[in-house]
Amino acid sequence: MALVEFSIDETVAVAAMNSSENRLNPAFIKGFLDVLDQIERETAATTLVVRSSHEKIFSNGLDLEWLSPAFQNREFGVISDFFYQVNRLFKRILLYPLITIAAINGHAFAAGAILTCAFDFRFMRSDRGYFCLPEVDLGMPFLPGMLALLKKAIPLYQLEEMQYTGKRLTAADCETHHIITRACHNDTLMDETLAFAKSLNKQRGIIGEMKSRMYQDIVEKLDTQDGPFIESAKFLY
Repeated sequence: MALVEFSIDETVAVAAMNSSENRLNPAFIKGFLDVLDQIERETAATTLVVRSSHEKIFSNGLDLEWLSPAFQNREFGVISDFFYQVNRLFKRILLYPLITIAAINGHAFAAGAILTCAFDFRFMRSDRGYFCLPEVDLGMPFLPGMLALLKKAIPLYQLEEMQYTGKRLTAADCETHHIITRACHNDTLMDETLAFAKSLNKQRGIIGEMKSRMYQDIVEKLDTQDGPFIESAKFLY
């Protein structure tokens, strides 16, 4: 089974993340980017829905097991390259010329939660799963591009609380604070997400142009990290 694969449902491309906890590492990122390229190049889909194949987890964020040795060995070139790969995935989703929807069918933690913020809309399972930013307890300050994505999707008052406390939000909490479009029981999550997706059959050209204009400031931060990679390492080790 591929790390990420997709199917077509009328005008909607439905991508499934199949990498267990869907932690971000170079292989997973490449698989995700390849599928995004394939959907754009080989299909006529106008909306993208992304879900997880894991029954409880959407994405648990960065693959710290893969990343930790680089921090321990102070391989800052490896660290820097990796975070730019992460940002490349974030930016690709942010500017994707299809309307994008994250079907959050399980926990979205840390960079997994940030990943959902790059999407245009978010639907979330209401009967299980948390939306959480635990970086304060991991000793990992957000990089500029990550913070810009969080501010795009989360009201500042709520982001402050989440960032400084590591509080876990339920789908109901996320709906209350307008982080997600709708909280749905898992039994109806994909049906409701797909119904919404199929109602948004918009032309790729105008969607892509709107995104490039709207998110120019976020893209600049994703492209230029201002050297916080070493600073992040100081907090970890």
